[in-house]
Amino acid sequence: MATNLSEPAAPEVQRESLFSQLRRGFAGNLRQYGMMIALAALILFFQIRTDGLFLQPRNVTSLLVQNGYVLILAIGMVMVIILGHIDLSVGSVCAFVGASVAMVMKVTGLPWPFAIVLGLVIGALVGAWQGYWVAFVGIPAFIVTLAGMMLFRGLDLMILNAESVPVPEDFQKIANGYLPNFGPYTNYHNPTLILAAIAIAVLVWMELRRRNEIRKHGLPVQPLVAMVVKLVLVSAIIIVFALLLASYKGIPVVGLILFALVILYSFITQRTVFGRHIYATGGNRNAAGLTGVNTRKVDFLVMLNNSVLAAVAGMVFTAYLNAANPKDGQNFELDAIASVFIGGAAVSGGVGTVVGSMVGGLVMGVLNLGLANMSVDSNWIQIIKGLVLLGAVAFDVVSKKQGKPSFIGAIQRAFTKKPVAEKAESK
Repeated sequence: MATNLSEPAAPEVQRESLFSQLRRGFAGNLRQYGMMIALAALILFFQIRTDGLFLQPRNVTSLLVQNGYVLILAIGMVMVIILGHIDLSVGSVCAFVGASVAMVMKVTGLPWPFAIVLGLVIGALVGAWQGYWVAFVGIPAFIVTLAGMMLFRGLDLMILNAESVPVPEDFQKIANGYLPNFGPYTNYHNPTLILAAIAIAVLVWMELRRRNEIRKHGLPVQPLVAMVVKLVLVSAIIIVFALLLASYKGIPVVGLILFALVILYSFITQRTVFGRHIYATGGNRNAAGLTGVNTRKVDFLVMLNNSVLAAVAGMVFTAYLNAANPKDGQNFELDAIASVFIGGAAVSGGVGTVVGSMVGGLVMGVLNLGLANMSVDSNWIQIIKGLVLLGAVAFDVVSKKQGKPSFIGAIQRAFTKKPVAEKAESK
């Protein structure tokens, strides 16, 4: 009897199943993964309904070129929404910067590289103007940017005087140009394939580096199987997308701009002190202020940055249309906001990612292109997009109501099994 009490029972070893490892690895961000699955399902649906025409290389290139400006706007908008603000002026800022740059090049003959710098400076000044009222005066961003929407729309119309202003051919290549091909003949666009290989290598390196950093701090890491599955799936998507682009004219210049911005702002939001301050301020502004975060500075810089990216998007859109037009920028802010919320940002702030906003923007772009290929009336396209946005926001709100289980939580609990030790204790 004494011997039995003094000898500890041998621990029961239970090997975790492959499904359990995958579930544990992907359970941390089910909503973002869910939107990726929804995007893949949409693409598959339109591919079937259009008899294989949707994923033609020309269509894939058009998807990137036609939605480049929305994706650029979404990068800046997600940071604004993480802070708990909203920016209604980005469409008018796009139009104002595009009109200003086009008119300066027409009147003064300013070379297009200097015109781009001028557009960025104008965007920074606009952002500083709006950021001052939000950060230092304390006027809600909704009101400030609503005023900005009307102000910069009026300035845009004054500059153009109800006329279209064409831009030089070299400037048009910002949106309509492609990287030149080089190397041996492979029936594909070689630079696009090289960039895809570099992107996959960087993705693997960043994931391994992140895993090592987490392990150094003694924190639980994602199961190796889940990490490998994620890397394989993302790499396969990159390869397929690159092959489709390389089968046509290769990656467009706007794709390079977008790729660079995604990498840059993913690093800023996830790997820098300023990025952590954005999430801290959006999650709990008072607590962030008490811990030493300069919340006014964060507000100011995020609003300034959003207008600079709006300037980039405005010049890209002007280059895409080959001219600045009086009706440019209409509803751009709505598309950007919809992309961010569909991509997983929280209505209350504090939650959101650059990659998620890109997924949301692609969902909107795929809906536009796919429904247009099916010859669906434009009115119905707007109705469907509105319902998709409402569903995404409703999902976020309902899942966070206190006392009510979320849909994601229900899925997790359905697949969660108590460990053997926990079951024994409960008995």
